[in-house]
Amino acid sequence: MVCRALRRSGTPSPLSENLNRHVAAPLLRRGSSICRATGSGGQLISSFQSRRGFKDRRDKGPSVRINERIRVPEIRVIDDDGSQIGVMSPRQALEIARSKGLDLVEVAPSAQPPVCRIINFGKWQYEQKKKAKEAKSKQTFITVKEIKFRPGTDEHDYTFKKNNAVRMLKDGDKVKATVHFRGREITHKELGVALLKRLEQELSEIAIVEGTPKLEGMNMFIMLAPKKK
Repeated sequence: MVCRALRRSGTPSPLSENLNRHVAAPLLRRGSSICRATGSGGQLISSFQSRRGFKDRRDKGPSVRINERIRVPEIRVIDDDGSQIGVMSPRQALEIARSKGLDLVEVAPSAQPPVCRIINFGKWQYEQKKKAKEAKSKQTFITVKEIKFRPGTDEHDYTFKKNNAVRMLKDGDKVKATVHFRGREITHKELGVALLKRLEQELSEIAIVEGTPKLEGMNMFIMLAPKKK
């Protein structure tokens, strides 16, 4: 209703003046999506485009420059068999590519001059995606899991937590073994060192220790990493 009142031609009515003064004008000053702006003929611009932070997600074509999109004075051209043709203008290179039923693809835009290859762009794009997928599948993610002890941890609790550490290490995770001190217990750091050294020795077949026990505040810890098979 606000937009219609603002677009009416002729002498504005008292109602439209009221709407313009009290409703529409403040909204337009704040950048509201309601009746944001009008084009020629009173046509409204999309309210979605006027929203703050709007991103146009429409397909804008490939991110790699190909064929007519390559607009530099000269390029270094590599043929489809891998041999270098030489330095020439993009127009000349595109003519060679077209004669072979292939595309001219910019593969090294930062080089001087930029390097372009004569290839089948669709096939090349598929191979690039395949390589990226294979590289991603080969990545290994190592997480660090923590087990906590006290200086006076009893034998049953110690064994239970050690077995948890064994399971974590066999799963390929790193283990942070921490001894937490309370109050005056911090004066007996040797108890924490002894406990961590014992754990290190008992897990030596499946784990390696990354450094000596470290003290941070009221916590003493060591890092255990799984041995490579």
